[in-house]
Amino acid sequence: MDRFSGLYLGALFVLIFGLWTPDLFLTSGTLHSVASNQAIGAMLALAVLIPMAGGCYDLSVGAVAGISTVIVVTLQSNHGWSMGPAILVTVVIAAVAGLVNGFVVVKLRVDAFIATLGTATIIAAFQTIISDGAQPPLPRSPGWRDLTQQTVFGFQIVVIYLLLLTVLVWWVLEHTPAGRYIYAIGGNEEAAHLSGVAVGRWRWMSMIASAAIAGIAGVLYGSLTGPSLTYGPGLLLPAFAAAFLGTTQVRPGRPNAWGTLLAVYVLAIGVKGMQLVTGVQWLNDMFNGGALILAVAFAVWRQRRPGANSRKAGARPLAPARSGSE
Repeated sequence: MDRFSGLYLGALFVLIFGLWTPDLFLTSGTLHSVASNQAIGAMLALAVLIPMAGGCYDLSVGAVAGISTVIVVTLQSNHGWSMGPAILVTVVIAAVAGLVNGFVVVKLRVDAFIATLGTATIIAAFQTIISDGAQPPLPRSPGWRDLTQQTVFGFQIVVIYLLLLTVLVWWVLEHTPAGRYIYAIGGNEEAAHLSGVAVGRWRWMSMIASAAIAGIAGVLYGSLTGPSLTYGPGLLLPAFAAAFLGTTQVRPGRPNAWGTLLAVYVLAIGVKGMQLVTGVQWLNDMFNGGALILAVAFAVWRQRRPGANSRKAGARPLAPARSGSE
C-alpha cells in the first residue's frame, strides 16, 4: 500500500460526493464543519498513538477526556475558579490518571489492555460522583467559549490547536531520544532492554503523556460544545480506528502522528459524504468500526509477509507487548 494512499482515497471521496451532491458537499460550511468537528477526536487519536508506539493500548483515554470536561466546567461553574487555573488543574489530574495507569502496567505488571479498561471504569464512576449524575452548567466567562470558537482563516481555532499538537507529537516521536526509545520498545521490548533502554520508565511516561493529551482534548471539548457526560467513551473507537489506520500511512508499519491525522480526516470525509447523501447518522459508527477491522487485518497481513516491517528495526508489533518494569 502506498504511504499516501489515504490522500488518494480522500480525493476520491471528494470527487464522488462532490459530483453526487455538490450543493451540500462542496461548500465552505462542510469543510469548516468537518475540520472543527473532528479536531477533538483527532487529539484523542494522538493520545492513543503514543502508548501504541510503545506497544501498549490505552483504553482509558475516552474516560479521561470525559472526566476532564466535567472537572474543568465544574471548577468554573460551581466553585468560582477562573479559566486558567481550572484548565491547569484539570490537565494535571488527567496526567495523574496516566501516572496510575503506568503504575498498574509497569509495577503491578498488569496487561495494559486490562489495566486501562479497569481504570476507565473507575474514572467513569468518579465522573458520576463529581457531576452527581447531572450535566454541569456552562461557565459564564466569555473567554471560555472563545478558547475554541474564535476563527482563524474561517476555521475555529481548535483546528489550529490540533495542528500544533500534531507537530509536537511528531517531533517528540521522530526527532527526540524519548521517541526513539518508545519506538524501540514497541518494536522489540527485549532488544530495547538489552540495549539499555529503560523500558518501564518510558512506557510509564508514554501513558502519562497519553492521559495529559486526553485531558487537553476534554478541556477543549467542554469549550467547543459544552459539557457532556457521555461523549468521552464514544470517541474511543474512532480514535483507535484512526490510530491503526494511520499505521498504513506516511510511515507504514509504525504508529505516526501525520498518518493518524490523515486517517482521521479521510474517515471523516467519507462519513460526512455518506451522511449527506443518505441522511442517516448511524453511518459514523459503522464506518469507524469497519475501518478499525480493516486496518488491523492489514497490519496482521503485513506482519505475516516474508520480510515484513515488523521484523525490521523500529516497526511495532500488532499485539501489545507484555507489561513489565525496567
